[in-house]
Amino acid sequence: MKLVVLADNNTYIDQYYFAEPALSIYIENGDKRYLFDTGYSDVYLKNAERLGIELESLDAVIISHGHNDHTGGLAFYPKRQNKPLLIAHPEIMEPKKAEGLSISFPVSEAYLQDRFAFKLTREPLWLDEQLVFLGEIPRVNDFENKKPVGEHCLADGWHDDYVLDDSALVYKQKDGIYIITGCSHAGICNIAEYAKQVTGCSVIKCIIGGLHLFSGHSQQTLATVDYLKQNVEGTIYPCHCTNLAAKFALHKELTVQEVGVGLTLEW
Repeated sequence: MKLVVLADNNTYIDQYYFAEPALSIYIENGDKRYLFDTGYSDVYLKNAERLGIELESLDAVIISHGHNDHTGGLAFYPKRQNKPLLIAHPEIMEPKKAEGLSISFPVSEAYLQDRFAFKLTREPLWLDEQLVFLGEIPRVNDFENKKPVGEHCLADGWHDDYVLDDSALVYKQKDGIYIITGCSHAGICNIAEYAKQVTGCSVIKCIIGGLHLFSGHSQQTLATVDYLKQNVEGTIYPCHCTNLAAKFALHKELTVQEVGVGLTLEW
């Protein structure tokens, strides 16, 4: 499997790609081609072109959750003759707002139907023999997902949003599992526990993605570090919605590597 970061908050020194506060990752597994999230704008398309990555024949676009820093790029996604799958939780298109600003899915359902074949699911969905979309993540621990992220609009009005549409991908290999997450609104430890349950594998070799941690000493960060220290055998690549203090707290106890546009991993 090959993974390339197409959009992230960070770029590497002397590597001239575009950055934005968002996330998009290109994935190859055998003869399958996937795009995990589309960032906030057309940056993922520009960076893919500069990296020599062809997005014409994707098998699927997978959306981690419905916030516009992960779905905004869909507004720039070209119409293809062969429609790829759009894989996501059924609630990704609910209207969402935070601090008075819209953070919703940026395009209409009709627009998407013109470009994609929908596969919306709360249940785990195996994309191929090794890669699985987790669907809705059970919230099982007592330290994650305790505060809403803005509000979402339901049939009876606006309510606190705990981002139940948040999901992740898991790649299963002989040596263990590799977790690819968007923002981890469900909590990275909840995600990891469900990944182990779905794949039947308890060895976590790698985590890459946003961890939604913004403190080096909060209860959630400290509990997360403790959990990951006990459960991850390999490397963690925290990016996007993970600030420096949280990265430093992780780095003190775990093997942590920098992420930037153009990062390429092969497992």
